[in-house]
Amino acid sequence: MRTAIAHRGHDQTGEYLQRHIGLSHTRLSIRDLAGGVQPMLRRRGEAQYGIVYNGEIYNADDLKRDLVCRGYSFETTCDTEVILCGYMEYGMDVAKKLNGIYAFAIWDGARETLFLCRDRMGVKPLFYSVTDNTLVFGSEPKALFAHPLIHPQADLDSFREIFGLGPARTPGCGVFCGLKEVKPGCVLEYSRERVREYPYWVLEARPHTDSYAQTVETVSWLLRDAVKRQLVSDVPVCSFLSGGIDSTVVTAIACRQLEQQGVTLNTFSFDFTHNDTCFQSNAFQPTRDRPYVDQVLALYPLHHTYLECDEATLADQLNDAVRMKDLPGMTDVDASLLYFCGLVKQHNKVALTGECADEIFGGYPWFYREEMLHADGFPWSADLSARTALLSDEAIRTLDLEDYVQEQYRDTLAQTPVLPGEQGDVRRRREMSFLDLRWFMQALLDRMDRTSMAWGLEARVPFADHRIVEYVYNVPWEMKYQDGMEKKLLRDACRDLLPPQLLYRKKSPYPKTYSPVYEALLTERFKQILADPNAPVRRFLDPQKAARFLAQPKDYGKPWFGQLMAGPQMLAYILQINYWMVRYGIA
Repeated sequence: MRTAIAHRGHDQTGEYLQRHIGLSHTRLSIRDLAGGVQPMLRRRGEAQYGIVYNGEIYNADDLKRDLVCRGYSFETTCDTEVILCGYMEYGMDVAKKLNGIYAFAIWDGARETLFLCRDRMGVKPLFYSVTDNTLVFGSEPKALFAHPLIHPQADLDSFREIFGLGPARTPGCGVFCGLKEVKPGCVLEYSRERVREYPYWVLEARPHTDSYAQTVETVSWLLRDAVKRQLVSDVPVCSFLSGGIDSTVVTAIACRQLEQQGVTLNTFSFDFTHNDTCFQSNAFQPTRDRPYVDQVLALYPLHHTYLECDEATLADQLNDAVRMKDLPGMTDVDASLLYFCGLVKQHNKVALTGECADEIFGGYPWFYREEMLHADGFPWSADLSARTALLSDEAIRTLDLEDYVQEQYRDTLAQTPVLPGEQGDVRRRREMSFLDLRWFMQALLDRMDRTSMAWGLEARVPFADHRIVEYVYNVPWEMKYQDGMEKKLLRDACRDLLPPQLLYRKKSPYPKTYSPVYEALLTERFKQILADPNAPVRRFLDPQKAARFLAQPKDYGKPWFGQLMAGPQMLAYILQINYWMVRYGIA
């Protein structure tokens, strides 16, 4: 099991084996490079306590000071020991005190109970299955499949997730039969007596009483504090720099902070070969990133590297992306990010990213375009017709995607935290924010974790600091969208960091290739599947519909998931589904 996820950390390994419990860990050393070996064990009286943990606690030093005052002594300087001693002092209430990204398992020998815990936003993954009175868990599904009790299997709901919701997933659903994931902000408790999952954190709706000036000041402080905390590391930290406001402000804050220490920040930007000639401006992606990156480099002293991916590499990485995620994903977005992270890891092992700002500050068009705001379904995937365009009529009837997707959508709406009396657009934007946090943001965080940790690169997400999420969720829309500009609140909070031409740049998402060469590669590989009677995905496809689809020009401006996955990405998604079925023996 440990070997199956060795890519997540090549630095150290360890096991703890007792009669009823086995813990194993493969470590990516970020803090206390020599002393932080896991599993980490502590003894109190006759009882032994153990932990395996993936992530980073950004307020570990604060918690450590409190624990020292309570009589604890520390043998290391790593945050793993802080969590373990924190549990011994506070029980699982320790999770409420943590600021960071984490998934951990703690064995309480006194109670003979195992606790699994995941960070509030779900930045770090944690899968599990209960079979034959045995709890099996791991950071990725492939770890569980290395256990003799767990085998990859799929049922109709698995394919409903993939065809109807993918590459997002229902919270807690592992897609494979019997496979679950600890939900963000939750604890799973396992003992002889019971198995129960419960939240230690829930998002709450609260009245917002700050003025706009106070709100700007608070957001400014929270963001700077989050970035400053997330620079903690015993190895150099870099940042992803797209030229958009999100990654640029994170980079600017980090650069200023590191400058005080005499350190130059490494930065990396991503693009595709031939996009200089093939790029097609559209409503979702109005401009290329490169000119804006150049402007940032003229402002800040950064050590920058431009990275590019060609069409053949991108197509070849589609299968690698499935192997890393254990599921079909965001096709060439996953594939390219996987490739780029491998290049970044040659220079750094910790990276800051600008992920999650759009979900938190309302940067997506479905927050402000009326027809998208009021669509009756997930706004990033409201029209299922594009998803079923290649499916046979029998598959469409059997999967019944409309009902399955609507059930998940309605269930999330019912859980949305609102204030008494909130109705109309105010309530709808609450729902939109909650949908984004629960679903779309989780899909992007999953993508970032697997593509980065595939190489042992830790990606940190300052915008996903739970303090920012809690505060901004309750800020009225009128403050987030002042003067008809998306994320105006964030822009105003960063006025001192960037000039207007960068600060007020129109949003443009992660780049993708517009090259006809890539589309031709996908088309050829898709035709091979249609001609192969043994291709497992064929049982869902209609050959005539597929032929018509291939004959039509691919629309780059009408995505079927998010803002990037359009016509070519549908071909790539089917290719990934087929490879997934073959690799995991799913007929």
